[in-house]
Amino acid sequence: MTNKYMYFIANWKMFGDLKTLNSLDKVIKFLKANKKNKFKLIYCPPNTLIRPLSKRLKNTNIEVGAQNSHENENSGPYTGHVNSKMLKNVGAKYVILGHSENRQEGENDKLINLKIKSAIKVGLKVIFCIGETLKEKRNKKTNQVLARQISNGLKLINNKSNIIIAYEPVWSIGTSLIPKPGELFEIMNFIKKRFKNTTVLYGGSVNPQSVSELKSIKNIDGYLIGGASQDPKKFIDIIKKSYS
Repeated sequence: MTNKYMYFIANWKMFGDLKTLNSLDKVIKFLKANKKNKFKLIYCPPNTLIRPLSKRLKNTNIEVGAQNSHENENSGPYTGHVNSKMLKNVGAKYVILGHSENRQEGENDKLINLKIKSAIKVGLKVIFCIGETLKEKRNKKTNQVLARQISNGLKLINNKSNIIIAYEPVWSIGTSLIPKPGELFEIMNFIKKRFKNTTVLYGGSVNPQSVSELKSIKNIDGYLIGGASQDPKKFIDIIKKSYS
């Protein structure tokens, strides 16, 4: 770890309702009992849960984020969309942008760049996702792809202090496959050299089993966790094993 805190970010994706928030009691209890470890927890639920989750976590150190936002910071004719200003208004402090699932639905580097600018302008911190596909990996284009995504995604953004990078290889998400330790160490170094003094997380099939291997890679500053974060026991296990 190169940063003060180890980050554990829960991306709930399309999951959860008001009853689901009861499961956080276990995480809150765990957090209170483990104050000596310097880790930062961030939950990114669906937009429907941002306000009630923010209220529930008000007296804790756990923060709340959103999973995406519209690039236009003003109101407009964008049915079904929510912008960064609206997300901040209901309690979000972070927003995930550039996730591969959204890239696969048509988001490109230019659009992601506009979203990042909008989020930073209204005061949200950005969790900026980058990663290569299996085809790109096999063609040995990983570094080329990551360099392009970083360069284009952060174009004309001078103050990068509120940006966290999450490396999520597309071929790893939901597949139980993770990069080899030596390979991942080199990729994390590559990102940090292009984007100095920042927090760089790993995401992609992070679970209680894989984290035992991932924790040996010393230049990872934390994890962006998908499915496993929906289960409080698995989420807590990931945190515990990161320090054991």
